[in-house]
Amino acid sequence: MMETMQKIKITKCNESKLETIDFENIPLGRAFTDHMFICDYTDGKWQEPRIEPLSMIPTHPAAMALHYGQAIFEGMKATVTESGTPMLFRPYKNAARLNFSADRMGMPSFPEDLFVDGLKELVNLERNWIPKKEGSALYLRPFMYADEPFIGMRAATSYKFIIIASPAGPFFSKRIKLYAEKKYIRAAEGGTGEAKAAGNYAAAIRPTEIAKSKGYDQVLWLDAIEHKYIQEVGTMNIFFKMDGKFVTPIRDGAILDGITRLSVMDILKDLGHEVIERPITIDEVQEASKDGTLEEAFGTGTAVGIAYIQEIGWGDEMIHVSNESPVGLEVNKILNDIKTGKTEDKFGWMVPVA
Repeated sequence: MMETMQKIKITKCNESKLETIDFENIPLGRAFTDHMFICDYTDGKWQEPRIEPLSMIPTHPAAMALHYGQAIFEGMKATVTESGTPMLFRPYKNAARLNFSADRMGMPSFPEDLFVDGLKELVNLERNWIPKKEGSALYLRPFMYADEPFIGMRAATSYKFIIIASPAGPFFSKRIKLYAEKKYIRAAEGGTGEAKAAGNYAAAIRPTEIAKSKGYDQVLWLDAIEHKYIQEVGTMNIFFKMDGKFVTPIRDGAILDGITRLSVMDILKDLGHEVIERPITIDEVQEASKDGTLEEAFGTGTAVGIAYIQEIGWGDEMIHVSNESPVGLEVNKILNDIKTGKTEDKFGWMVPVA
């Protein structure tokens, strides 16, 4: 492993693209900041950490990630306080999860201190790219992929770790509708569902497009065997408030260990709510809707924050969830206020960027 105290070399761009961005109308996932962080894994160690102008990356046609899918990523956000200090939300959790994913995918771990140092240096350099509008943030995408040119089924020996950044507005501006998928699956126990692997999302694209063609916003994934136990939503973990208690699917090896999920559980408990992790069936949610004990539901994730769920399509039936999400709104406000320094960070989640 490379010494994390090794200096990160910074090469600045000649001209910023910042003035071309309309922060009142940010194109989702299409606008990127001026710079990126890069580090190479060669000869059994990570080396040459650097920040340089955002540019194309030369890639050999035989790069192993293109053929065997060794590619993982993280999703994070940088916010800014009213005093102008950029802040990172639980970055060491993301560093640990990246390495969990790397282990599952047969990839080398990345030094966690360097992961956070790279984020800090990049965000500090791009601090003016952080949107100040409520619910907006600078989305950070750390990712790692195998770049060794080799056609053969084994773990690669060279990799690239990169962080790019993109200003982002609120993800969902309205209540959403989910489609409970009966045919396709996202993940199965023993697979890669717990890893934030690129292939998980590739497998979800076609079913998501089908759901959107039917008027839904996201897929509600069910288990791979019985197609009845709820796992998660396309880009989110999920919470239901039923009979006064919050329940969320227990992690069974096929559900992503969401950092926003963990944080929401802590906030709900701090607010005095009972939170239960256990298996949840779609039939149970349907019955709770019918008997009036289903009070609200929301998805949680870095990109979306809190997404309030209106309805769930289940076969030919529509499960009505709720028209309001009072607790979800409260939790979302607390999260946003912690991230922007408007309220006390009693959980010790925020890391300032000096």
